[in-house]
Amino acid sequence: MKKILALALASSILLTACSNNSTANSSSSTASSSSSSSTATADTTASSQYAKDLAYAINNPKATFPQLSNEIGENEAAIKIKTTEGDITIKLFPEQAPLTVENFLTHAKEGYYNGTIFHRVIKDFMIQGGDPLGNGTGGESIWAGKDTTIDAGNGFKDEISAFLYNIRGSLSMANAGAGTNGSQFFINQNTTDMSSQLSSSSYPGKIIDAYKNGGNPNLDGKHTVFGQVIEGMDIVDKIASVETDNSDKPKTDVKIESIEILKDYTF
Repeated sequence: MKKILALALASSILLTACSNNSTANSSSSTASSSSSSSTATADTTASSQYAKDLAYAINNPKATFPQLSNEIGENEAAIKIKTTEGDITIKLFPEQAPLTVENFLTHAKEGYYNGTIFHRVIKDFMIQGGDPLGNGTGGESIWAGKDTTIDAGNGFKDEISAFLYNIRGSLSMANAGAGTNGSQFFINQNTTDMSSQLSSSSYPGKIIDAYKNGGNPNLDGKHTVFGQVIEGMDIVDKIASVETDNSDKPKTDVKIESIEILKDYTF
């Protein structure tokens, strides 16, 4: 019980990413009414589709969840994060999170993450990286300053899927609120059985079973899940166990040396 309460406390702290973008939010000019209307319509459509997908995921026994298989599907990509503590192999889900996967793969190919550190590490919660500044305030998407229809300066939209969840080993986007995705990401590491907290009216049975192995269901719907560790969770656990300071930053840098593309995807 104490462990779950501690986890809830840690999880209640926003997975800060690009906090400078949050500041920019309040000072940016108001969008035109037509733009706001278009965004609202798109959001409503996405919400409606999510509701339909969730109903299917919960009620249809044939529903499949790509995170629950270690096989790399034809419609999936795969990468290997090479860190100073070891390698982590992750498969990515471009069909469910196309913008997020394209952003991550492009950054990886361009070496954007090379030499960056895991700047925020909380044992029994998650490990976070992807910030070129190494302090949780940096990073941007591949569309920043290039395509305002995707990223107007505050980050790109969330891609929440009824078929992807923040189970143990999932790769998710860190953010500073809805629609502020840039470059930072985290891997869910918690090992505590969370299944008892979940209702079969809100979660598919197969996902409830997966949460018996750990994860952070309180992050579902708030952070885009776009990948799953298929090899190297021992390395994730190793990183999560390093000594950290009062800001949850490892006292000895844990670096991403490079990211190898094992299986690419054409968008």
